[in-house]
Formats: sequence, C-alpha cells, structure tokens
Amino acid sequence: MRVSTSSRDYLAKLKATIDAVVPAEIDHCVEVIRQGWLNGRQIITCGNGGSAVTALHFITDWSKMISNHSGRPFRGRSLVDNIGMLTAYANDVSYADIFSEQLKHTAEPGDVLIAISGSGNSENIVRAVNVANEMGCETIGLCGFSGGKLRRLAKHVVWVDIDDMQISEDLHAIFGHIVMQRLCGGITFAEPRQREALAV
Repeated sequence: MRVSTSSRDYLAKLKATIDAVVPAEIDHCVEVIRQGWLNGRQIITCGNGGSAVTALHFITDWSKMISNHSGRPFRGRSLVDNIGMLTAYANDVSYADIFSEQLKHTAEPGDVLIAISGSGNSENIVRAVNVANEMGCETIGLCGFSGGKLRRLAKHVVWVDIDDMQISEDLHAIFGHIVMQRLCGGITFAEPRQREALAV
C-alpha cells in the first residue's frame, strides 16, 4: 500500500487513529495491569522487532517510575531481553517457541502477559498467549490491522484498527505511557536536573 511521506499527512493519520481508539478498552487493560501489580504478580511483556523494543520500553518505564513513585515493588519482566535465552530456544526448539518456553518456567497463575504484535499473527506471540492462558495468567493483546489471532486469543485487547504498522506501533507506545502515568497517580516526570529547574 502506498502512503504519503508528508509529515502533515502522517500526523493527520495518527490523530484520526487516536480519535478512533476506544478509551474504555485502554482503561480496562490498564486496570488489569494495575490489579496485577497491586497483587504482587509479575507483569510480563513480549514482541518482535519494533514491538520487542516497545516491550522493553514498557518494562523500563514501569519498573523504574512506578516503583520509585509508589514505594511498592513492580515485578516487571520482558521475555525479549536475554539474547542467550532467546537464541538457545530458537536454536534448540524453534523460533516460534522463544516466548512460550520461557513462560513455562517463569510465569505463575495470576501473572499478566502483555503480548504485542502489529499483525496479531506472529506465531511466537500466539503460542505465548496460548500457554499463558493455559497457565491461568491474564493476557493482554496489543494489535493493529485486523487484530489477527491475537485479538481472538487474548483475554483483554487494545486493538488499533488501521492497516499501518507504524501508526499501530505509535499507539502501542502511547498505551505504555498511559499505564505509567495512571499507576503513578497521573504524575508526569522529568529528569532530575529538569525537575530542579522547574522548581526554581
């Protein structure tokens, strides 16, 4: 599909997509994460490519900022950050099992898995959600396009209804920032030096 390279067009498309998102879906999924955190459960993320970076971004933000703000531990874990583990499972089992195999040995009932896939059809994401469901975990699917298999399998879903991977990824990143601010009581954060300057 041919798309415009104009920044104005891209931003207009992003705004239209944001306007079409159902806030109640986001609020519901944020609450699932909040309850998991308050109950001391693990909050686990996974994704491929750009979604892998988003999965890491979530855990970086949430583990640092939520814990610092609340004083309550945030048990964040990403299944994409151990290259040794990923390549071991990819080599010895299959790439399609790199996340599901990790879950079998680390997840417990009640933990929350956040699975990110633009298409919703990445096989390793689909298998991870299936395993997490079988183990009694809460599963959240972040997807775009038609939602694919992920939209049907995850117990809770944030679906970005657009056939554009970049816009989908933008909305998934926004979801992560909404989670952080919600679990930090609506407070926004700046770097220490910025905070000092703002206090003057």
